Amino acid sequence: MSVTIEGPRKGRTADPWRDTGVIDARAPRFNQAVVGIVALAGVLLGWPVLWALMALQLFLGLTLGRRFCLTCLAYYELIQPALGEGELEDSRPPRLANKMGTAFLGAAALAWWRGSPTVGTVLGVLVAALALLAAVTNFCTGCEIYRLSARLRGISPRHHDRIDTADLPYDSAAEKLFVEFTHPLCSECQEWERRLSEEPEPLVTVDVRERPDLARKYGIAVVPTVLAIAADGEVLERLAP
Repeated sequence: MSVTIEGPRKGRTADPWRDTGVIDARAPRFNQAVVGIVALAGVLLGWPVLWALMALQLFLGLTLGRRFCLTCLAYYELIQPALGEGELEDSRPPRLANKMGTAFLGAAALAWWRGSPTVGTVLGVLVAALALLAAVTNFCTGCEIYRLSARLRGISPRHHDRIDTADLPYDSAAEKLFVEFTHPLCSECQEWERRLSEEPEPLVTVDVRERPDLARKYGIAVVPTVLAIAADGEVLERLAP
């Protein structure tokens, strides 16, 4: 049994330029591959200008939007139409990874031009290694840092250890129920919803796009966030992230 707090859905396919709360999971891997190759080229050729240009490109995408991100344009206009849409995930973790890449590549170029080529090279190698690791294995260091910080900032025994059941328009005598903070376009969210709907305990899903007030109230920094709570709202277990 499930109850969903959300507005009407107009489809499950995300518009890459409008639905920026989610991202095709393959897009960050493509971006990391490009970042890694450019960073490595800067190291091998001794061209810090490549680090600066890549940092500038990442910065423009972060501040002006995906339409100003060349790797985003290449993926969504050329690659995705050929391969089809991949799984959709929360866009905030890869966004932090891009911020870290911007900072490290910018620092590498600046260090080189300020007379510390060794420092610049070390930073360039670090970016290249982490970016190519993410592209090949899908292990994104910046994304994992975001998820860890989200877990620490969000619902936990040290922060929010209780859900106000008045926020959930569901009246049940069940001793336990599941609460999922979700986004209607998130593939992993849908998988959790299918999995938990088969459990005997009730499931309540909260669409953070429709209820950003509840997302702020409970410190939900990444979706899906899935909780098991008692009838009085006490958080018994955090299942995801």
